[in-house]
Amino acid sequence: MAQEMREAAAGGGPEEQQLANEMADAFLSDVLPENVFSSPKAGAGMWASQIRVIDMGVSGGQPGTVYKLPLEQNEAAVSMCIVHWTAQAFLGIPHLVVGVAKDMILSPRSCTEGSLHVYKIFSNTGKLELVHKTPIDDYPGALAAFNGKLMAGVGRMLRMYDIGRRKLLRKCENRHIPNLIADIKTIGQRIFVADVQESVFCVKYKKRENQLIIFADDTNPRWITNTCVLDYDTVAMSDKFGNVSVMRLPHSVSDDVDEDPTGNKALWDRGLLNGASQKGEIVVNFHVGETVASLQRATLIPGGSEALLYATISGALGVLLPFTSREDHDFFQHLEMHMRSENSPLCGRDHLSFRSYYYPVKNVIDR
Repeated sequence: MAQEMREAAAGGGPEEQQLANEMADAFLSDVLPENVFSSPKAGAGMWASQIRVIDMGVSGGQPGTVYKLPLEQNEAAVSMCIVHWTAQAFLGIPHLVVGVAKDMILSPRSCTEGSLHVYKIFSNTGKLELVHKTPIDDYPGALAAFNGKLMAGVGRMLRMYDIGRRKLLRKCENRHIPNLIADIKTIGQRIFVADVQESVFCVKYKKRENQLIIFADDTNPRWITNTCVLDYDTVAMSDKFGNVSVMRLPHSVSDDVDEDPTGNKALWDRGLLNGASQKGEIVVNFHVGETVASLQRATLIPGGSEALLYATISGALGVLLPFTSREDHDFFQHLEMHMRSENSPLCGRDHLSFRSYYYPVKNVIDR
């Protein structure tokens, strides 16, 4: 605005220009109260992050912040996870790994430097101690613990790291993820890797060959925001367009390379639909209507059945409950059908058409 004042007075006389310069200088030097005008907005590539340890008061103490650790200027903490390293199992000390991007620009996504910070967690005090920093060559979009090691999404590369004395040690990597790894979930020897644009990939770690192999994927493109593992073969996922889906691997899908009679690893060499040779089945499709930011499997009441909770970007909370009996399913299915016919939406839009906005609604009854 000060620059616009000076430019507006550029065509006038010297007195008008001097007055405009004085007004612009006074405008720039004026300190506005933050409680009224909020904090000044940071420029492109300017970031400030901090790690905060919070005690929830479960053990009887007062809930609140236990420890706070600010990062350096222009460092953005974009991912984190807690790892119990197999190499240091005798110590019994968990470590916090934080993926940090320096001078990050969101669109188009770029950063001048990425790093993985490893902090030792002191469980009795909640304080953090920096162990070391490991430089990486891309954006650390997702981190997850995997059998005592670290699984990291470095740009479009899936890497496995182990703890070292001076930095993390790279063990193996997979370069076949198309765009950018947005989320990683692990269960047993299976890894579900979510691409930012191409849905979920099922990855198996072959310990003998020290390889990460993609053995199955999804047939539909999805802009994944979050995933949640439901069981060993099933994963729930949400995307930027407000859809919640559940993908399940059929019984015919095999992740064991030794079962292929045509030769070692030949099963994964044959592609299908520009992806893996085996495909997962979509068992649930549901359009929420706004971007889903978080998915979590939880029990709402003690002793009750588990439910899938989701939170949207505007703060709404929703629950997807599994049916336990055929009678309940039939009752709510007929209830939904009668509500659609008796009470049409206020805006005149068909309810079934809305819930099937991107993909046909499947195996979800909307109450």
